[in-house]
Amino acid sequence: MRGARIAALDDVGAGKSRTDTSNGTSQAAISQGGLDVGHRQWKIDHRDRCRARHRRCVADRDIVSARKIADTIGPSAIAVQVDVSDRASTRAMIAATVDAFGQLDVMFNNAGISQTCPFMDVTEDDWHRIMDVNGLGVLIGTQEAARQMTAQGTGGKIINTASIAGKQGYPLFAHYCASKFAVVALTQAAARALAADRITVNAFAPGVVRTELWAQLDREFLSLGLTDTPDQAINEFSQSILLGRSARPEDITGVTTFLASAGSDYITGQTYMVDGGMVLI
Repeated sequence: MRGARIAALDDVGAGKSRTDTSNGTSQAAISQGGLDVGHRQWKIDHRDRCRARHRRCVADRDIVSARKIADTIGPSAIAVQVDVSDRASTRAMIAATVDAFGQLDVMFNNAGISQTCPFMDVTEDDWHRIMDVNGLGVLIGTQEAARQMTAQGTGGKIINTASIAGKQGYPLFAHYCASKFAVVALTQAAARALAADRITVNAFAPGVVRTELWAQLDREFLSLGLTDTPDQAINEFSQSILLGRSARPEDITGVTTFLASAGSDYITGQTYMVDGGMVLI
């Protein structure tokens, strides 16, 4: 059976009869949005699970970046341009994946943006820009993936990227925090709505991860005069991490691979903290 899997930012393995990562069945994924975690995930997944025939669609607003990653993966990957906040664009992404790979097994809603902005300075435009991608994008991605999975009659897995900011509010990221709280809520609501169709919905919540997103935040801290030197922001945020350091993308991918595997078949509606002990709940 040919399977297709949609991922946003993260690019991971699938599950059981849908696409088992351990038995060599065909697998495919779409990676929407960011590149750092997803690209490194594929390299780890390919090394550890070389028997499986992974098929992926790398989806990004920047089609050039998406193609670079797809080219690195090889002939088992395609690239698609997508705006996750636009329903027609998301539908087209799913249609392209199913057309290429046969069906959709796993959806990763992992595209996200952030902004450093003091609480009292957040504008309506700031709010809508963050919420449209991080919140609305997850709603649309979940709905459209579920429609495809339901039509197939195969069940499936939907995995959302939350954050420690979805568990605690931070005054320099109020609108980002609101968007990630929304991801947690949507994960729980969708899990309840889709369980009867054998679709599980879970999320993972990273903390401080050395990716381009944090490089952007570091630049914003400097421009706002909140820090004096490069890397000061990430180093100061990392001081409260119990394991003593910020995360690397490979620290995240064990959880994301698990959530897309047969091992998580009896889990739904949960948000897994992957933050080195930064937030204890």
